[in-house]
Amino acid sequence: MKQRLVDLGFLAAGSLLFALAVNLFVIPNQFGEGGVTGVTIILYYLFQWPPGLVNLILNAVLMGIGYKFLDKTTIVYTVISVMLNSLFLFLTEGWRIDSNEPVINAVFGGVFAGIGLGLIIRTGGTTAGSTILARIAHKYLDWNISYALLFFDLIVAGASFFIIGAQSLMLTIVMLYVGTKVMDFIIEGVNPKKAVTIVSEMQDQIAEQVNAQMDRGVTVLYGYGHYTKKPRNMLYIVIHKQEVSQLKKIVRSLDPRAFITIHDVRDVFGEGFVELSK
Repeated sequence: MKQRLVDLGFLAAGSLLFALAVNLFVIPNQFGEGGVTGVTIILYYLFQWPPGLVNLILNAVLMGIGYKFLDKTTIVYTVISVMLNSLFLFLTEGWRIDSNEPVINAVFGGVFAGIGLGLIIRTGGTTAGSTILARIAHKYLDWNISYALLFFDLIVAGASFFIIGAQSLMLTIVMLYVGTKVMDFIIEGVNPKKAVTIVSEMQDQIAEQVNAQMDRGVTVLYGYGHYTKKPRNMLYIVIHKQEVSQLKKIVRSLDPRAFITIHDVRDVFGEGFVELSK
């Protein structure tokens, strides 16, 4: 029950921030947006239809399509997010901020939207619309949610060119990109992981020092050199980003000629990281 209340708090905060991004930065500067919100804003520019109501109606239609592809918790959280977002769009409709710098407004619009969407998606919900499509792409195609969302949003934002013009469209793309990077930061966290592969003649000593100094497990991968045809063992280690420097020092002290490759890792589950059940 306690976790549900925390989740509800994050959904409310995310929905409020996203609504503020629209009412404080997007609409006053004649920017576009992506997804259903982008369509809602276009209809607002053309007919002055209230964004909160239109957003609720369009998302309700898409929810009817997307519920088959999402789990029960996501469906419930999405319904809550859509209702809260529409409510906050209505309550903050007249809010404005004293800023006449379009570039700054685009950046902060992206920051607000990115934090808002990031909180909602990290909690397990969506804002429906293109977020549903992004989650479907993530589930079935293993696309990164943030970039899948950017892809679908750019399609809608591009359609707004005929309403807002070239300059506003370019600033809209800047805003969407900033929002994507911020959202990615919120979803992935502040502590990205690295996967490290080490090829060395001193692999046993390196593995022992990694175990002793860093308290990290090491996996030995068996292979051979294609040119020499000699057996060649490799070490595979997953560590936090800030541990990379320590690992390099260990390897350098034992084998300065070691071959190391380092890769970004999106998700890590298991002992020492995040439990798979979560």
